[in-house]
Order: sequence, then C-alpha cells, then structure tokens
Amino acid sequence: MKALVFEKFGGPEVLQYKDIPDPIIKEKELLVRMKVIGLNFADIYRRKGNYHLVGTPPYILGYEGSGIVEQVGKDTTKYKVGDRVGFADVPFANAELVAVPEERAIPLPEKISFETASSVLLQGLTAQYLTKDSYEIKDGDTILIHAAAGGVGQNLIQICKQLGGKVIGLTSSVEKSKTALSLGADHVFLYKEEWAQKVKEVTDGLGVNVVYDSVGSTLKSSFEALIIGGTVVFFGMSGGNPDPVDPRMLMDTSKTLTGGDLWNVLTSYEERKARSLQLFDWITKGKLKITKPTIFRLENGSKAHLLLESRKSIGKILLKP
Repeated sequence: MKALVFEKFGGPEVLQYKDIPDPIIKEKELLVRMKVIGLNFADIYRRKGNYHLVGTPPYILGYEGSGIVEQVGKDTTKYKVGDRVGFADVPFANAELVAVPEERAIPLPEKISFETASSVLLQGLTAQYLTKDSYEIKDGDTILIHAAAGGVGQNLIQICKQLGGKVIGLTSSVEKSKTALSLGADHVFLYKEEWAQKVKEVTDGLGVNVVYDSVGSTLKSSFEALIIGGTVVFFGMSGGNPDPVDPRMLMDTSKTLTGGDLWNVLTSYEERKARSLQLFDWITKGKLKITKPTIFRLENGSKAHLLLESRKSIGKILLKP
C-alpha cells in the first residue's frame, strides 16, 4: 500500500509518499480502506519530534479518519465488511489501509459523509468533552475561547451557544474573527490587542466564567480575564509552554486551573459511540456547522502540513489517498 511516511524529524520536506507493507490485522481489529484522513497539529508536533514516537522509522502520522471496512478479525462482533466507520484515536492513519481496533471504530450514519466525519471527530469530540466534562457550560455563562477560528474553537463556539452561553473569541486576524462571529460569537478580539482588558470591559469589569486555553503561552493573561471563582481549562499549547502558575494566586482568587485530554475521555467503545452520535445528531439537525475543508491528495501531504503550519487555514485540512 501507499503511505505518507518520514524517516527523520524536521519540516514538511521530510515527508515521503512511498510503498510499505499492508498492515496485518489482529483478532479484534478491522482493516479499513481509508477514504479521508484528518490532519491535526499533533501530526506537526510528531513530525518535528516534539511528541515522543514509539518504534523505528519509517514513521506514519495520522490519528483521525474514515473509510470502509475491508476485512474483519476473527473475534470481531460489531462490524462487517462494507461498513462505514471513522476513528479519532488510531495511529498510522496516513495510509491507504489502517488496522483499527474494533473498540475504537465509530459507526458512521448514512447522512454523515466521510469528509464530515474526518473533519469533526477529533476536534468535535474535544469540544464536546471540554464543555461537558472539563467545565460543564451552564445557561448564562460567559466563555472565552482561544483560537476561536480553529477547528476546536469553531465547535466550541457553537456548542457553548447551544447551551446558553455568551461567547468571546480570540483570533490572530480580522479574517479569522469574521469566521468566529459568523458562527455565533458575541465578541471577538485580536491577540495583538490588550485582549484581557477588553474582555473585562465587555463583562462589566468582572471577567468570564471559563476560559478554554489551547495556546499555553497565554495562560497568565487567561487568568486575568477570569472572574473570581472562575475556571481556566488548559488543553493545548500551540503557542508554547505556559509559565508556571502560582498556587497562592489560585487560593487568593478562588480560581481553578484544570487540564483536559481527549484520550482520558474516550475510554470505551460505548463512550466513543455515544459521544460521536451526539455530534452527528447536531450536524444533521443543523445545530453544528462544519466549515468547508481544504482537501489535499495524500501524496501532497507536505503541502498540507505547510498550510496548517502557516496558521492561515480556516477549517479542517483533509488528506485523501
């Protein structure tokens, strides 16, 4: 089969499209012929060597995608050949064929296209657990969302609005702010502004109930924008590592810092299925809109990485074998 691989860490130029052996599935695995693969910042971190990778080169990136079951292991019971499935946490997805553990496969309703599934699963499930498990959004809450025009940010805006929240977004450009506003954000500020102060101004000097911070280096300012007794949910560091947080500050202001990681939530087949079906229901009912993705052929994966790394893209970037 063909796959997008790399043998040394570095820039997009290290990616190679080449033939490698087909995966051999185990008793409780599915062999899935990939239709669409989701590209995420985690792929860039792994390509650069910022995330630990097990095994030896050549490495294969990708954890999210969708396709058709081509073969089933002898002990599988939930799927058959020809079923449409997606996944959000299966490695080696940047290939024509992927071995998918049965419990990690997510059934796709007929109304959900492969493109939609691969655009929403990882980022949509992330936004869902952030608003339900990390901090449960309540009617009347005011929410600050970092990287509001990004994949997770776009989902967060719409889910928070559904739940009765008032949303303030942060973006890096005017163009991206327009995207956040079009999805329902009540206010959007730019990072180059004194945004923590502006957040205070539009919240009567109080601050927001919760901040969803995926940037990391902004953590100190996130606390400044927070109401007394509020919560910062730290779930990413696209802008670099955060400065240490003073526990005394947390005590004096009754503020909370909590972390979030999708892999601590997707703990069973039942969890994956129930949470993804909620996402799909929102999409089919028009409550969650997915921005049109940018699609590259898998063989042009280096160009896709270059675009994502430039931070100029709006919406999901997908790869097609």
